[in-house]
Amino acid sequence: MSVLTGPLVFDTHEMGRKPGAERNFTRTVEAPAEMGYDVYAVPEGSTIELELRLEAIMEGILATGTFSAPAAGECVRCLDPIDEAVVVGFQELYLYDAPSSQEETDEEDHVLEDELLDLEPVLRDAVVLALPQNPLCAPDCPGLCPECGARLADDPGHTHGEAIDPRWASLSQLVEQPVPPADQSESDISSDDSKE
Repeated sequence: MSVLTGPLVFDTHEMGRKPGAERNFTRTVEAPAEMGYDVYAVPEGSTIELELRLEAIMEGILATGTFSAPAAGECVRCLDPIDEAVVVGFQELYLYDAPSSQEETDEEDHVLEDELLDLEPVLRDAVVLALPQNPLCAPDCPGLCPECGARLADDPGHTHGEAIDPRWASLSQLVEQPVPPADQSESDISSDDSKE
């Protein structure tokens, strides 16, 4: 069994396994990688302010706390950058011992490793649940023009004229061609065409 190390690993040896024992921590740590989504996440290496209370209960250690961190990304409608602080609360039970039978084991169970508690997976899960999957710079963000990509919030009256059905597009090209004067005879028109 490997020994855990890192800023989000907490030693519970002093608490023993006596229900009611409690320890409080306040830490400032660097954010690990992959805390969030591709479009919105806590950047790796940014500062996390963590407040944590560990309580010994019959089955294990109950970790309860909050943390705040900056989240950065881009609006899914207009692609403008978004920078906001997120405050996330969490509570997780770390079992003293892994369940003895395979049937009792749950993939989401957290188990103490040599009386050490690794908080990183819990923080990562809490951030994913707290951050919106489709972040917006504003709830009423109009996004980008689908034709030219202009930001519609900067130009609310932005238009491209009436949309033409692609099935009629060839006819619109005929309309745009110059019309010959009415006094020009058909023979003149045909001779002009032959010259071309």
